[in-house]
Amino acid sequence: MLSRRRFLAGLSGGFATAALLPRQSFAAPVDYNVRSYGAIGDGITVDTAALQRAIDAASAGGGGRILVPGGARFLTGALLLPSYVELHLADDAMLLANPDPADYGHHPGLINAESATGLKVTGTGMIDGQAMQFMTTFSEKDERWEPKAFRPRIFSLHRCKDLEIHDITFGHSPTWGLHMLGCDRVLVDGLRIRNFLEVPNCDGIDPDRCRDVEIRNCDIVGADDSIVIKASQQSDDYGPTHNISVRDCVVTTRDGGLKIGTETFGDISKILFERCKVISGGRGPTITHRQQGNIEDVEFRDIEVTAQHHAARWWGWGEAISITAWPRTKDGIVGSLRNVRLRNIRGRAENSIRIDGAPDKPIENILLEDIDMTIDKWTKYPGAHFDNRPTPPDVEGLEPHDTPVFFLRNAKGVHLKNCHGHWGDNLQSYFSHLLEARNVQRLSLDGLYGEAAHPSSQRRILVQSARAPEWRKLGVR
Repeated sequence: MLSRRRFLAGLSGGFATAALLPRQSFAAPVDYNVRSYGAIGDGITVDTAALQRAIDAASAGGGGRILVPGGARFLTGALLLPSYVELHLADDAMLLANPDPADYGHHPGLINAESATGLKVTGTGMIDGQAMQFMTTFSEKDERWEPKAFRPRIFSLHRCKDLEIHDITFGHSPTWGLHMLGCDRVLVDGLRIRNFLEVPNCDGIDPDRCRDVEIRNCDIVGADDSIVIKASQQSDDYGPTHNISVRDCVVTTRDGGLKIGTETFGDISKILFERCKVISGGRGPTITHRQQGNIEDVEFRDIEVTAQHHAARWWGWGEAISITAWPRTKDGIVGSLRNVRLRNIRGRAENSIRIDGAPDKPIENILLEDIDMTIDKWTKYPGAHFDNRPTPPDVEGLEPHDTPVFFLRNAKGVHLKNCHGHWGDNLQSYFSHLLEARNVQRLSLDGLYGEAAHPSSQRRILVQSARAPEWRKLGVR
């Protein structure tokens, strides 16, 4: 595994190197202990001003380490980090999010940065977002809390360069956790994220219009998307999303564990998820394309999946894999989605492997290779639907549909190679074909193994409107 120094020096294979900036170096690390600037750390006194004084002193001194010492709990609102500082949470130090909206000013997050270079956040301490302080009532039907009007993100980092965040724990996020917008050359390593499974929108890590990012060795629990790559709609130009890798992460969620979208207003390219495990999620590997950006050159490989149904208000209906593309609004435009590779993905799910595009904008060039998936039923929630959300207001989000293992619709250039489909012990009446393909051009099958759920009444393979007959000639077994 590459060291952080090698990564940030641009030696990691596949990452851009020409534009890297030199990192600030210090002859000897300078610590700015927040207690020396008046921080109390009793979990009751608001320490925002004292913490910011320590940060400002480090910045005025040309950089250094802001030391948050262990054995204390510092109640704070928004903090603003400048260039060439390291926020270090020592030992069991804790930052607690102040529930008072007035302590955040115009900042959207607890930890904020704007156009900072050489910024680090490190240590073994924790940031507690105190999510329950930002919630109102609990819905038994929807199995979720309803949020108050104001709720801060844990991190809101904009236009940062040479950013490094490692080893810390954060959790109980009121909304998004680590949001990075328009950042370049980022390493996120070894984070432990523990959010509630009933709090909406508490994403784990959101690289948004970022470039040259590596996320690795993270362990994430939370209700919403665990690691989600975006290109959100912005009034300023934060650039495209490009060259992001996610490696060796473990996630538990009610939504998408490993996801691209739902915000795809800009171009997204060269994305890799590898050696990750979705312990439990509303979906396995996911691309939810709904806006005018173009998405291409995406690979998910060596992924373990358990995907299941949840209460209906949570997006994701247990799809083993979900690659979808259509406009979010009635008159909206969706960009292209092409060159997606899914390799060595295995596990169990309550819903299909799904490749599903718009009739007038098919998904192009999809490879499914070494897929081994078992479709089963183990939760109390109803099946026999596809989850199309988000959809235009006049379109129902949950589409009634039986459950094949592989479902392809409105796609062009789909290749299945050495793919296996199985049915679990709890066979349902709506479980159907091994493969169902509708309006698929250039479909090729090179080793597809399995049977229909109910072979006496169903075809193993259902293909309609395929415009080339080559699937009949290849290795379907």
